[in-house]
Amino acid sequence: MTATTSTHTPPASLHTPVIGWFEQHARDLPWRRPEAGAWGVMVSEFMLQQTPVSRVLPVYEQWLARWPRPADLAADAPGEAVRAWGRLGYPRRALRLHGAAQAITERHGGDVPSEHSQLLALPGIGEYTAAAVASFAYGQRHAVLDTNVRRVFARAATGIQYPPNATTAAERKLARALLPEEDERAARWAAATMELGALVCTARNEDCSKCPISGQCAWLLAGKPAHEGPPRRGQTYAGTDRQVRGRLLAVLREAVAPVRQSALDAVWDEPVQRARALDGLVADGLVEPLPEGQYRLPLT
Repeated sequence: MTATTSTHTPPASLHTPVIGWFEQHARDLPWRRPEAGAWGVMVSEFMLQQTPVSRVLPVYEQWLARWPRPADLAADAPGEAVRAWGRLGYPRRALRLHGAAQAITERHGGDVPSEHSQLLALPGIGEYTAAAVASFAYGQRHAVLDTNVRRVFARAATGIQYPPNATTAAERKLARALLPEEDERAARWAAATMELGALVCTARNEDCSKCPISGQCAWLLAGKPAHEGPPRRGQTYAGTDRQVRGRLLAVLREAVAPVRQSALDAVWDEPVQRARALDGLVADGLVEPLPEGQYRLPLT
């Protein structure tokens, strides 16, 4: 079954129940409040990539208290963004957010732009983040396709358990076809489908009894056929270079002065992997090497 021939249900019949469910069951998250503004939405989108809400919340609150506007972050060293990122993982996101803040300050007077094309032109921002900020912060009509939304559409409209590993043109076409016509309703639909995937139509142990469109779900109506596509990618961490990088960065985040090589050597026994991880951090701009075998978070 393909996305283009998957559903006989008119899109409009999905909008009202899903948006109605969202109005009743949406979590009260700080980036959804009016006072968050476009900058708060952007910060949350960077942090939430591959990271659960529970881990993001405390870091988000501290980040916005320290850097309430893009210009505040842009004026600080990029290493401070890495330090404040803490244990969220994938710390290059912190550098990208810092770069975006600098560009917003230089090009847009410190205000997060509302035009999708201007958002997309910012460093570190791809199609998903540009669409999400334009939709959630400015109420515009865009297809916002994160993992949760893709899973809802795969099941409800396409009749398969999981979406492909990478977003396809067919998924984008389906997402555009399902968008409500009115901007405000389209933005609400984007948030509602994302929340439905996060809370009800989850990757495992989905709760179809609580789904507002279970009666129209192609996957459920087909008897919930098992996944037949490529194996789903698992998230491994223990023993990987990612774990070593995390330990090295933890030492540097906690240090107030440059750190000697010996302090970094102490965090991981295997020297080849440790050296590879440190070289990777330097190449990614997350760590700055200094004379005499010392290292620090980047200042520029």
